Amino acid sequence: MQKEQRAGILYAIVAYAMWGFLPIYWKSVNFIPPGEILAHRILWSLIFSIALVGLSKKWNRVLEFMKKPKSLLLFLLASVLISANWMIYIWAVNAGHIVETSLGYYINPLLNVALGMLFFRERLDFWQLISLLFAAAGVCWMAINFGQLPWISLSLALSFGIYGVVKKLIQTDSITSLTLETVPVALISFVYICWLQSQGVGSFGTADWGTDLLLIGSGIATAMPLLAFASAAQRISLSTLGFIQYLAPTIQLAIAVFLYKESFTDSHLLSFVCIWIALILYTLSRTPIMQAWQPAFFKQRIEKRT
Repeated sequence: MQKEQRAGILYAIVAYAMWGFLPIYWKSVNFIPPGEILAHRILWSLIFSIALVGLSKKWNRVLEFMKKPKSLLLFLLASVLISANWMIYIWAVNAGHIVETSLGYYINPLLNVALGMLFFRERLDFWQLISLLFAAAGVCWMAINFGQLPWISLSLALSFGIYGVVKKLIQTDSITSLTLETVPVALISFVYICWLQSQGVGSFGTADWGTDLLLIGSGIATAMPLLAFASAAQRISLSTLGFIQYLAPTIQLAIAVFLYKESFTDSHLLSFVCIWIALILYTLSRTPIMQAWQPAFFKQRIEKRT
């Protein structure tokens, strides 16, 4: 069992580290328009995931979902949400907003709590409520100081959060899901790439071979973290997985500040501190000690929930 847990932790670290270092990958092709990068990411993700479906002999599972209209509708919705998330992320990274993307993925677990309450009638305990208030304070502070809401952070967190809700309704393995999610937008991506190539403005095959490999590799860069994540989820608890997930935005923040020298002001710091406090409270909220330190009203709510 300990060996399995160690393997699970390693898989989780690999998955979130790969997600954390993705900005470097997208920066390496920042001379290509974000829409074209997205189209290649979708197309090559589908090709790579189809190969994995064949190797893992999961065609029956794919066909099973394709026979269910409700599942197809959910996969279509997931496709739109994840495509929007990828587009915003790629654009933000290459436009010099990696700090904002990292904030978005720090906010995401907290937003998931709110979405769980909204869609699945999950009840908040006292510390989860306090963590949401700290997160809201961090977002409001950034909005006040910069004169606008951190829309990049919020749109990334919201699109990925609702995507998670849809995925919870589907409940299937990551490769089957990635395959069926990319099918609806892969045809559009293929047509768009062909049009760019016909107009002589496409990047594939017109630059150096390294660029072609990076575009092809975008599918692998998308699928590999998902595979590692799936392997981790089978071996370790969700609480452990939830703790390790903060590795990705932490790496992104470090890359933004130290590698690409993005601005990180005192106002940024205060906003992030609010979010970090929120995450600490949220992570510890399910421990016996924190459960004991709650007002009676919240204890009664938890007892009713359980």
